[in-house]
Amino acid sequence: QVQLVESGGGSVQPGGSLRLTCAASGFDFSSYPMTWYRQVPGKERELVASISTGGENKNYAEFVKGRFTMSRHNGRNMVYLQMTNLKPDDTAVYYCNVWKGRDYWGQGTQVTVSS
Repeated sequence: QVQLVESGGGSVQPGGSLRLTCAASGFDFSSYPMTWYRQVPGKERELVASISTGGENKNYAEFVKGRFTMSRHNGRNMVYLQMTNLKPDDTAVYYCNVWKGRDYWGQGTQVTVSS
């Protein structure tokens, strides 16, 4: 079965950096685009970044362009989200996602940006 496990969240000050990791299993990882989303309580889950199967094509939400970088390692079945220059508005639970007939989600990892 599809499993996605996020890690790497934490509390940082504004301007700080974090690297999120998503470990994937239960499907042919290299054949599927992957996506990071985030959600703040009371708000809709929003797309942060996506990456193509081979990692050549990436798309970012406007609010993270130039600050976040998504990557993947197909040999390890992992996706990453390098986050720099973090802002308080980046505070959210971050989720890894794959569409394989339906959406699959991990449990999420909390990112808190506060002074």
